[in-house]
Amino acid sequence: MRLGHLQPLYERPDLPGPWASVYFATSHPDESAAQERERAAREAGRRLAGQGADRATCRAVYERLTSAPPGAGPAAGRAVFATAGEVVVDTPLPTPPPMGEAPCWSALPHVGPLLELTGEDPSCLVAYIDRTGADVELRNGHGLRDGHGGDRVGSVHGRQWPVHRTAGADWSERHFQLKTENAWEHNAALIADELRACQEETRADLVVLAGDPRERRAVRDQLPKELRSAAVETARGGRAPGSASPGTHAARLLDQEVDDARARHAQERGEAAMERFRAGRMPSDGRVEAAEGVPALVDAAREHRIGSLLIRPDGPDLYREVWVGTEPDQLALRRTDVQYLGDARPSPARADDELIRSVAVAGAEVLTVSSADGERYGADIPVGGLGALLRWPYEGGAD
Repeated sequence: MRLGHLQPLYERPDLPGPWASVYFATSHPDESAAQERERAAREAGRRLAGQGADRATCRAVYERLTSAPPGAGPAAGRAVFATAGEVVVDTPLPTPPPMGEAPCWSALPHVGPLLELTGEDPSCLVAYIDRTGADVELRNGHGLRDGHGGDRVGSVHGRQWPVHRTAGADWSERHFQLKTENAWEHNAALIADELRACQEETRADLVVLAGDPRERRAVRDQLPKELRSAAVETARGGRAPGSASPGTHAARLLDQEVDDARARHAQERGEAAMERFRAGRMPSDGRVEAAEGVPALVDAAREHRIGSLLIRPDGPDLYREVWVGTEPDQLALRRTDVQYLGDARPSPARADDELIRSVAVAGAEVLTVSSADGERYGADIPVGGLGALLRWPYEGGAD
């Protein structure tokens, strides 16, 4: 999972914390929903105040939790993060949070449960293609829209003529057909370049090509190698008006294919990461490409060496205390070490929350290790519940 949607929690130096983190269920269909919501919001504020939260932040959380009507939209819950009297991130949840997830007032936002509740959510570019151009939209689940669909992020208007071949066999007709095919190839190259640019801007994980069969194959052939391997084609939908209008059966079929492609991509990426981790945790020629255990991960995070952070939600190391400063690379196992790194007043924090902050700021990703992964690779992988694939190997043995 890419953590771009959490960047507001870490990119503002004027909001050093502490932070209120509240996981709140919103799916109450009965008539007492409003009263139940207000009671739960009031209880969340009371618990935060009991942990030392300031009155302004408690009030901001209460107002946010009671502002939206219960059951509005597809969200079953919300994850709200606030500090200094301001709600900074309010994320909808596809499933309700567990009853035991109490409001938390801590040095860092408690985002660990958010990863498990939202699950792997690959972002996806959907390109609606015909022989004259394409429209490109971005889809992911963090917005939890009413219905499917995404944000328009690009479009291509290529050559409009000639794009239709004729059936003639004389020289002039063959010449015309050649010009038509050249127009198709030209437009396919424009579309492929637009998709490359959109992927670089959005960091989308995969591409779904919908529309004209010949043109979508031509577009795929002209994509850069790495993007081509992340592209899939679908016969559903298209660029023509009415081909996949919202709410129609065709649109629902396209939505399902996009969701299936995203699910397959998440599963394949998780399996590949676990295979790499299992191989990389053992030294090869004195070099290690994976790390596990809090001491090794703290060192790797401080040096920005984590490429993918692996979290097993039931691991005991998630709760282990580390010391942190206001900067993401100010972290250590001992308070005095953080003071040496430049923060005179470090704070204790959960290991998982600090490591997530580090990888989010560094542009890395987080992968949640499920129970099925534990059955396949071993219940102790990664040891303690925290591991990492490193951006570059280092000398030494496994911890």
